[in-house]
Amino acid sequence: MLLAKTFGSAVQGVDACLVTIEVQVGEGNKFYMVGLADNAIRESQHRVVSAIKYLKYRMPMQKVVVNLAPADIKKEGSAYDLPIALGYLRATHQLKSELLEKYLIMGELSLDGQLRSIKGVLPIAIEARRQGFKGMVLPLDNGKEAAIVDNIEIIAVSTMKEAIAFFEKKGTFNPVVSDTRDIFYHHINNYKFDFSEVQGQENIKRALEIAAAGGHNAIMIGPPGAGKTMLAKRLPSILPPLTLHEALETTRIHSVAGKLSSDTSLMTTRPFRAPHHTISYTALVGGGGIPQPGEISMAHNGVLFLDELPEFQRKALEVLRQPLEERQVTISRAKLSIEYPANFMLIASMNPCPCGYYNHPDKDCVCAPAMVLRYLNKISGPLLDRIDIHVEVTPVAFDEMTRDRPAESSKYIRERVIKAREFQSTRFSSTPSIYSNSMMPSKLVKEICTINPAGKTLLKTAMEKLGLSARAYTRILKVSRTIADLASSREIKVEHLAEAIQYRTLDREEWVQ
Repeated sequence: MLLAKTFGSAVQGVDACLVTIEVQVGEGNKFYMVGLADNAIRESQHRVVSAIKYLKYRMPMQKVVVNLAPADIKKEGSAYDLPIALGYLRATHQLKSELLEKYLIMGELSLDGQLRSIKGVLPIAIEARRQGFKGMVLPLDNGKEAAIVDNIEIIAVSTMKEAIAFFEKKGTFNPVVSDTRDIFYHHINNYKFDFSEVQGQENIKRALEIAAAGGHNAIMIGPPGAGKTMLAKRLPSILPPLTLHEALETTRIHSVAGKLSSDTSLMTTRPFRAPHHTISYTALVGGGGIPQPGEISMAHNGVLFLDELPEFQRKALEVLRQPLEERQVTISRAKLSIEYPANFMLIASMNPCPCGYYNHPDKDCVCAPAMVLRYLNKISGPLLDRIDIHVEVTPVAFDEMTRDRPAESSKYIRERVIKAREFQSTRFSSTPSIYSNSMMPSKLVKEICTINPAGKTLLKTAMEKLGLSARAYTRILKVSRTIADLASSREIKVEHLAEAIQYRTLDREEWVQ
């Protein structure tokens, strides 16, 4: 009876754990797969046998037992094909190498021995380094992604035959090298869209600048074609650049979800996710039979844009409430609980009514007031309570669209945003879980967002005359603190409060008359 060991890894959430693949060959004629493997792994028998035969190795009729240890962890996917195949060749003495146990091996086999890319390579590479492996043997398309982890040798091969040649020391295999910091700093400002392309809409740009400076969630209300989506797409370009830690964290989530392309090793810009309104709540927050990150986790450290907010399923919108507060989402199953990070800015847009032309300066709305109210009530109060800035978007006049003077670019707006964030970083240095004004709890708002008597008078008058709701009070104070930071002011002045009051459109009782 012959036994061989190889090593792979299983991904749970955004982390990985070591899996030992034991292959035993003995008397008999059946193939057994044990160790809590899913159907994709069980099917690996056929891929492995076909690849071994295609490469002219022996596959005698013997009993083969493959054990994936530890047996209490669910293993999923087809990435164990290569370590199983190499383990079988080692157990039958067709592969003689002492290097197998020094490398972590992963890869999906095609029937002719070609290797296909796999998911979750970044957390697997991090775990391989933590476990003290000399290196990893992976499919060619995953090499760059794994190479951003330093102090570990990454061998990227395109076929099983090349993997065998490496372990038998036949030929030259150069480890994949990636200069993480060079990649990060070279592409950190490569955004596809820029605010310089937007003519007019200065008040909306200002609102989004405030949202970016304080990390505030925002909603834009306006008719079709007013530019809501165009403006939202440019928001990531004015957010502070990712730190290297944030870039690695974001890349790890996209790696687990299998959303990284073969030519991308590190995400260097903030993600922008814009799911369609037909999305299910499971796809939005994550989960499923095989738990996967949802859109809110894919937007981690970036922007989640929900266009036509009232058209989303009510259940999908309500499940956003807890992640917006906790900055993470927990997926619970009978045998495991997985946490995915979900620290994102929520930017939403909506029409003011079903026809889209309520309060339009030129077109008449055909909706009755009750229809408008019913449309707005599709967004629950608790969700609206988590959105600090409401801004009304109006169509751009022809003269504004055709003017020759260029609009302000994202570069200059971003400089102001970064400066405001630096004030907040200093302010919250003693509270590591808080780093932006939007994250302040009520107790901290009372301590930090103090206003003078004139400001109190203005705020009281606004709440009485404009019919602002009670929930608007704290939101106005947070936003006014951010406006003061943008103005490099230590105190919240009357003009800062006055501007913040403008951004509570949906709280006004006279919005629907």
